[in-house]
Amino acid sequence: MRKYLIMFSLASLFIMSANAEVYATVDGEEVTDKDMMFLKQAMPNIDFNTLPKDMRDKAIDQAIERKLLTKEANKDKNKIENTKEYKEALDDFKETMVLELWMRGQMDNLKVSESDIKKYYNENKDKMIIPEQANARHILVDSEKEAKDIIKELDKAGKNAESKFIELAKSKSKDPSASNGGDLPPFVKEGQMIPEFSNATFALKPNTYTKNPIKTQYGYHIIYLKSIQPKGVLKYEDIKPKLQEELKLVKFREVIANKAKELKKKSKIEIK
Repeated sequence: MRKYLIMFSLASLFIMSANAEVYATVDGEEVTDKDMMFLKQAMPNIDFNTLPKDMRDKAIDQAIERKLLTKEANKDKNKIENTKEYKEALDDFKETMVLELWMRGQMDNLKVSESDIKKYYNENKDKMIIPEQANARHILVDSEKEAKDIIKELDKAGKNAESKFIELAKSKSKDPSASNGGDLPPFVKEGQMIPEFSNATFALKPNTYTKNPIKTQYGYHIIYLKSIQPKGVLKYEDIKPKLQEELKLVKFREVIANKAKELKKKSKIEIK
């Protein structure tokens, strides 16, 4: 039985470009996106550039080791290329590349019309609902006393409470959002924040703050609600590019499935 020693996915095959990012050099040779392909195969849904620094550094170190080991293996290149295993693996690789390039061509040739996209949008509106979202700021401190003292300062600020909140967040909050005045990305009531924090936020009226500290596993929070974005449906213009790609993928799968079915009918297949 042949051993499939080399496998590439469509996604990883085309990550290489002339402007590839350089992560390191090894004996003058650059370590680029091409050398990170092993990571993209292992974790296809992970964006390397969003990984924590320690994980990025570990991946780069692995790429450096692979490059060094490859150079070492190339010392026996002539010997390896004459082995049966190498020739079989090369044949497998060629077949895989031909199939993947053919499939990419099928994908590129697909056209999705404006009417198709609009129909897809109208038929799937139930999947395009934006839930109610909160736009809020928060200050995180270690003790209840610190939190209460901050609330007292906010009470004194009156109409300037939000400006004071931003000032206090920058100087007193231990959360990473401190540098941004405690500003948080919009979030829904369930699933994004811990319940105590989320419930306290959605209980507020816009342009008000919690009058009592909110205790969580991280410490004590003071929350300022800027606004509530009501539940709605994504606009066609905003979601159109994504829908176009989704619809193209749906059509691609149909084309490939139909082609496979057609080829099966024409072929003599024996399952043993």
